[in-house]
Amino acid sequence: MASKFRIFTRKVFIYVNIAVVFFFLLSCMVPYLDPKQWWFISFLGLAFPFLLFVVIFFLAGWLIILRPRKALLSGIALLLGLKSISVFFAFHASGAFNYKKDPQTLRIVTWNVARFIELKRNTNPGSLTRLKMLDLLRQQDADVICLQEFHTSTLPEYYDNITPIQKELGYPYFYFSFDTDGDKLYYSSIIFSRYPIVDSGLIRYPRPTLPDVLLHADIKINNDTVRIYTTHLQSLQFGKRDYQRIGAIEKAEDSILPNSRSILSKLKKGITYRSIQATMIHEVLGDSPHPVVFCGDLNDVPNSYTYFTVRGHMQDAFLKKGFGIGRTFTTLSPTLRIDYIFTDSHFRIKQFNRLVKNYSDHYMLVSDVELKK
Repeated sequence: MASKFRIFTRKVFIYVNIAVVFFFLLSCMVPYLDPKQWWFISFLGLAFPFLLFVVIFFLAGWLIILRPRKALLSGIALLLGLKSISVFFAFHASGAFNYKKDPQTLRIVTWNVARFIELKRNTNPGSLTRLKMLDLLRQQDADVICLQEFHTSTLPEYYDNITPIQKELGYPYFYFSFDTDGDKLYYSSIIFSRYPIVDSGLIRYPRPTLPDVLLHADIKINNDTVRIYTTHLQSLQFGKRDYQRIGAIEKAEDSILPNSRSILSKLKKGITYRSIQATMIHEVLGDSPHPVVFCGDLNDVPNSYTYFTVRGHMQDAFLKKGFGIGRTFTTLSPTLRIDYIFTDSHFRIKQFNRLVKNYSDHYMLVSDVELKK
């Protein structure tokens, strides 16, 4: 009887292993499938880290019980998925970030600042967090700062966030699209620079996506000109009720079906709209007359159509000089790396830092890059 049970259990494990490998390999195909046609497969990009873990678990399990032939299935799957694994996990263990700048390098900061938490002038905890965020920016001593979900206003009762960064932090040059978020309230991405901005421009993404923009600023550094891009792509627009639904699903409360339907609808919309935006970015970056640095919140993970399309052949600063998964979004899942610094081949990436401070719902990224001579 015990022998039959072991045989049955082993068969179940084999079938489950086959199913996991199938979905793992399908998730590895996500970057190459346009979400406008394959949105239902694109969801697997979010599941990639968990599928990877299970595939490794099966590989280790078969080896531990001395079944190397059965471990081959997971081993081959991992080999086939190497490209997806290589963008998910960085293998470059680095020491402490050296804040003493090399005069030949350009220090870049990118950060989704979530409107600096507090819009109106007051003494609430949000306003204190805003001051901490400005101080954290000051500490980086960056040459260029790219901020997403930036908010400012010309109304006296609201915060003007441009002036303190210009005058107190020392960034006299900036480019901002001044997209209105209400009456004299402005919301968009922004580029600040300590070097002169000699040219700038923007491209608006088509409706019905959110009114985000792709900004660029051409910055004059000695005898060289580099082009800095920044943007914020279509978010999932999860509200408080959506997070409650996710919690209900995790706890198996209420009905899973209606809770899942709303979440999946927003996931589908976000994935589809980002694919349109990503294609536009890829075409625009390819036409740049200057060396390119791209910073932004792509709202998508590395194993996605968005990431592979936007990055193209550019270098990912985290993969070059970071270690681990590199989570940049503070909620939902510890696997969400959705903020990036990319450079083209004209640059050498010297160092990278991720500041794990729970001020915004995103972490700040810093990188030193150097133009190749």
